[in-house]
Amino acid sequence: MGRGGRMLFVATILTGSFLLFLVQPLVARIALPRLGGAPAVWNSAMLVYQTLLLCGYAYAHALARVRPWLQAAVHLAVLAIGALFLPIGLIAAGLPAGASPAWWVPWLLVVSIGPLFFAVSAQAPLIQRWFGLASGGDPYGLYAASNLGSFAGLVAYPLLVEPLFALRLQRWGWSFGYLLLIALVLLCASRLPRAGSGERARPTSAPAKPWRVVHWIALAAVPSGLMLATSTYVTTDIVAMPLLWVLPLGLYLLSFTIAFAARRDTADFLTRVAPITILLFGGVIIGGFNTQPFANLGVALLLLFMAAMALHTQLYRLRPAPDRLTGFYLAMAVGGALGGAFAGLVAPAVFDWTYEYPLLILAAGVLVPQVYLTGWLRDLWWSDASRRIAWIIVAATCALLIAAAVFDPSGRFGERHQGLAFVFVAVIGLATIGRRRAYATVLVSALVLFGGWRAIELSLDRGARTRSYFGVYTIRDGDGRRELDHGTTVHGIQLTGSAARERMPTTYYVAGSGVGQALQAVPALYGESARVGIVGLGTGTLACYARRGQRWTFFEIDPTVVRIARDSGRFTYLRRCTPDATITLGDARVSLSRSPADSLDLLALDAFSSDAIPMHLMTREAFATYARVLSERGLLLVHISNRFLDLEPVVAAAARAGGWHAAEYYFQPSSLDPDASPSQWIALSRDRAALDAVTGGDPDWRAIVGRPGVPAWTDDYSTILPLLRLTPGRAG
Repeated sequence: MGRGGRMLFVATILTGSFLLFLVQPLVARIALPRLGGAPAVWNSAMLVYQTLLLCGYAYAHALARVRPWLQAAVHLAVLAIGALFLPIGLIAAGLPAGASPAWWVPWLLVVSIGPLFFAVSAQAPLIQRWFGLASGGDPYGLYAASNLGSFAGLVAYPLLVEPLFALRLQRWGWSFGYLLLIALVLLCASRLPRAGSGERARPTSAPAKPWRVVHWIALAAVPSGLMLATSTYVTTDIVAMPLLWVLPLGLYLLSFTIAFAARRDTADFLTRVAPITILLFGGVIIGGFNTQPFANLGVALLLLFMAAMALHTQLYRLRPAPDRLTGFYLAMAVGGALGGAFAGLVAPAVFDWTYEYPLLILAAGVLVPQVYLTGWLRDLWWSDASRRIAWIIVAATCALLIAAAVFDPSGRFGERHQGLAFVFVAVIGLATIGRRRAYATVLVSALVLFGGWRAIELSLDRGARTRSYFGVYTIRDGDGRRELDHGTTVHGIQLTGSAARERMPTTYYVAGSGVGQALQAVPALYGESARVGIVGLGTGTLACYARRGQRWTFFEIDPTVVRIARDSGRFTYLRRCTPDATITLGDARVSLSRSPADSLDLLALDAFSSDAIPMHLMTREAFATYARVLSERGLLLVHISNRFLDLEPVVAAAARAGGWHAAEYYFQPSSLDPDASPSQWIALSRDRAALDAVTGGDPDWRAIVGRPGVPAWTDDYSTILPLLRLTPGRAG
């Protein structure tokens, strides 16, 4: 086969893989108005993709057993059936009452894009097999091209596709790409051997032993699970930065490209370094030392990349002959699906914290190839006498470090003595590289020492921590206050010690904040029977602005938050201030769209969990829904405090498009009020007098400012790129 023929197969592989990974963020964007933007939604989507990928690889493996011309005919038919589901999109179905999002989200994705994703996912191993049949060359190099195309599709979406094209054009553009793929597959099929050469489709090399297949599955499962666990961990315990989900998946794909490349120098070097990286950073990252979140983020991503690189390189080293290629990729797909199922389904149901992350780090450390760092260390471990002494030193050191973490009264030994503990772990651990059991012992010690034991203690404290589909919630007591954390973000603080203290609003909701001023103005504006709606329950802090006769409704998507705020007894805002408040479960926008017109006088939008942005709550269509449910003189309060995004221009554009009057208030608490937090609220109303009643001529209320080039978001178009802050800003 000439250069042109090879380029045809490469182009087909690149196109299919590009479409495969472009569709993932595209469908997530389409689903946003119905599913929200929680990291768990992305993990559920990834689980669906991995399962469909497994089905596609199984189909390709089965198809590879028949004559080449029949393979081509069947696969082109499958692609044609997939074309019936164009243009790509989701079926019109909302979350049924009582349904679990953990199961409903995968079902929605499967029935909507399953046939298309299945058809595209199958072509990568199949086209590689066809290349081997048509040219007689080694097809494994095309797998690097496949993952390069996947990486390009993933990165292109947030950086190019979403900012430049409306959602409608994105859907049709992907559909056009799918038709182009069919044409390329047809051209590749024309290069296959004719019917008389059909016997070449059957493998002639010896099949892999069962233990080898299990090894392939394990080597694929750990980096797949680690990729999802890293996404969950860094957005939960380090920093909830927008677009962060792109980075772990992108590095995961990039590791395949390097591991399966024809030139082996880079892959072999990184594989040799990987055990050192896992040992030195695996335990430290579990500590979650959030004073430097971006440094921790870099460490977490480096850890993922090095582990995935080493494990995928080992997969490449253990690959079978090209005629067994589809079975090899099927085993990899099985591993990927198992790793995804563990991190995306099993772990959230079984663990109350992201325990899957340290467990997968440990599994990576056990599986990565290891080579003694020096000849002297190799001789040390191979000699019976010196090996016994080395094991005694390793075991004693690890036991002392774990004992120090377990019996330290503060439970923070690994943090308070980080430097000293790190030196001990590094010296002992580096000496064990090449000796897998000893290395695993030191790695376990590091994971326990630097944060694992502290996590276990919280799990043992009944009621202190809860995990739901939408995140990890931790309740902390101390110094006359009780705090609810959602990952690294404070979700609410209640003062304790007396009934009066328990009714006092704190954090972003103190009396001097924008929402505090607005809620205090409600009786004068709307009378004793005012109707108040709050999107986002939290601990229920805002409930203590309620007055007798008012009707309050909270809109909350996470049942776990309702249990914490109302039923656990740990927070008493609702019980003391508005015991008869209505709590509506489900996505707020969907719930409000079902509410009667003119049913609220004030609506406060505080649904941004951590720094994640449910973009569907900020579109023109969403603001039209708010306008419909609010009275003619109604008030809308939007909480836009955020460390990474400047949301003011988007709200300003939506206000201008919807005919709202708007003003912004940035509250900066004094040092005398430690329980108040800086906050940024925007008040909007279609009635100027109602807005003026809140702002009252206060110069600290200022007109909101738009920004050229930042239009109002719509369900068809939105992008956060122009809103990203170069440095972290006001916390929210």
